Amino acid sequence: MLDEVDLNLSLSREEEERELKKAGRRLAQLRLTLGGLIGPRRLGPPLCVAFEGWDAAGKGGSIKRLVAPLDPRHVRIAQFAAPTDDERRHRFLNRFWPPLPGWGGMSVYDRTWYGRVLVERVEAYATEEEWQRSYEEIVQFEQMLVVEGMVIVKLWLHISAEEQLRRFEARAEDPLKTWKLTAEDWRNRSRRPDYEVAIEEMVARTSTEEAPWHLVSAESKRYARVAVMRLVNESIEAGMRRVGQEPPAPVDK
Repeated sequence: MLDEVDLNLSLSREEEERELKKAGRRLAQLRLTLGGLIGPRRLGPPLCVAFEGWDAAGKGGSIKRLVAPLDPRHVRIAQFAAPTDDERRHRFLNRFWPPLPGWGGMSVYDRTWYGRVLVERVEAYATEEEWQRSYEEIVQFEQMLVVEGMVIVKLWLHISAEEQLRRFEARAEDPLKTWKLTAEDWRNRSRRPDYEVAIEEMVARTSTEEAPWHLVSAESKRYARVAVMRLVNESIEAGMRRVGQEPPAPVDK
């Protein structure tokens, strides 16, 4: 499935600015509607946008553009790294519960519960029995949330190995971005074939009608940022209709 992602898609700076402005205005309208602040003034379904992707694929930049049109009081950003010793005492899904949004709320996850079947699988931080059973646990977890009305937008930002190397080298040379590049990033890159196998299985086994995976071409950061915002808008509209709420007509301007 990764081979089917068209990495030649791109936008000019002018196209990106125009499309982000248009999509951002729509997102702000939808977000305010979900929060019951405009329109019929009733709470809409919870929205959880889950970002995964290759190291240096542009998750941070995409999240930055996604939330830029929103009032910071109306969105929560949750970032996840390796679990702490205390978190390891509980089932792996436990630490992802607290930031989940309620009705009218929105959360953006920078890394997610899918670490169980990606880095924990490839680096053997979880046993094979543990990560194998996690696919069904994840599907059931997401289905439970969707049944309660949640809109889950799962995004995988995909870039080529060559583009990833270029971005790594650029980070290494930028004194304000060196903090983003770690020895772990280089080690993960060396195991890219193993991660590709894990990603393919992850998508195949956890992409459902209720919570599908969206594989985003991120070779062009500009294209990816616009694509992410469009996918979120489309998912909100579909999620509202699923719970019997009609999305508002776009504001003309």
